[in-house]
Amino acid sequence: MLPSVSSLTAAPRLFLAALAITAAVAAPVEARDRTVTQDDLLKGVVASVLIGTVVNSMMQPPARQRPAPVYQPAPVYQPAPVYQPAPVYVPQPVYAPAPVSIYRTPAGRAFNSYSRHERQAIQRRLAVEGYYYGGIDGSFGPSTYNAVVAYASDARLSRELGSTAGAFGVYDSLLY
Repeated sequence: MLPSVSSLTAAPRLFLAALAITAAVAAPVEARDRTVTQDDLLKGVVASVLIGTVVNSMMQPPARQRPAPVYQPAPVYQPAPVYQPAPVYVPQPVYAPAPVSIYRTPAGRAFNSYSRHERQAIQRRLAVEGYYYGGIDGSFGPSTYNAVVAYASDARLSRELGSTAGAFGVYDSLLY
């Protein structure tokens, strides 16, 4: 079975139109030289039908093929979010800084770097000046610390106790 003219693409349609026109034009040319027979009449009718079919099929848009179906994936549904209340933060308690131990102060570190004999000499001098009332044992305790701070305050050297080098200067003033 031959395909219909409307299912053909543009190039074969044009070929068929040219063939039909050639047959229609050739039939009368041949007919001049001889008499028209039934065969010639039949050829002309077939040519006319062919030309009409080709012209009609060219005027109509080509039959479109159905596009292949496009399948999209099924939607993925997320579960609804669960409400969670915002966390309540308890403020942390504010602690006062721990007091610095007298043994870790620059005055305590400088005092303990002297020899035992020199430490006892510093305590004796503080006792003579009237600042120290404890035993002359050469150890750095609260009474020695209070005596050194009071002596430095009266001698206007209290700023010197803020550094280890300054504390050495205060003790050296007591020794020499």
